[in-house]
Amino acid sequence: MSSLISIKTPCIGVCSTGIGDVVCRGCKRFAHEVINWNGYSQEQKRAIDQRLAQFLALCVANKFRIIDLKLLTWQLEVQKIRFQADHDPFCHVFVLLKAGAAQITEPEQFGFEVLPPFRHESLVKLRDEIDEEFWVLSSAHYDRYIATADMFGDTGIVQVAP
Repeated sequence: MSSLISIKTPCIGVCSTGIGDVVCRGCKRFAHEVINWNGYSQEQKRAIDQRLAQFLALCVANKFRIIDLKLLTWQLEVQKIRFQADHDPFCHVFVLLKAGAAQITEPEQFGFEVLPPFRHESLVKLRDEIDEEFWVLSSAHYDRYIATADMFGDTGIVQVAP
């Protein structure tokens, strides 16, 4: 059934690829993925979407623990916050933080808790740190697997002459 779900653009309207970033600061896609998105098949879009969701979930899981998934889902629905049900629940925590980190005073009432090393930081600061870590992880992936030459002699990204 998930193969029938149309993959929406991850664009959040804060694109930095137009100013020269190879990894968008908004959606964390690579510049060529932003440019070619509408030409990709659903499977290609799904692969990008899954990579982004995995990276985001990893960054969120480093700072939070989900203590009640049903409560988290219920809060998202009650607050009318759109989330992708097929994404890792840690992505749902981030969507919640994007929508209202400044208003959440007791994360446990939303089904998650802050891990002990980070309890002294505000949810707004943690949200921003996660967003930056997500970008760094996407950038490192780009540098490692896209921008570098492979062992078979490929020179990596092709530079187009002006």
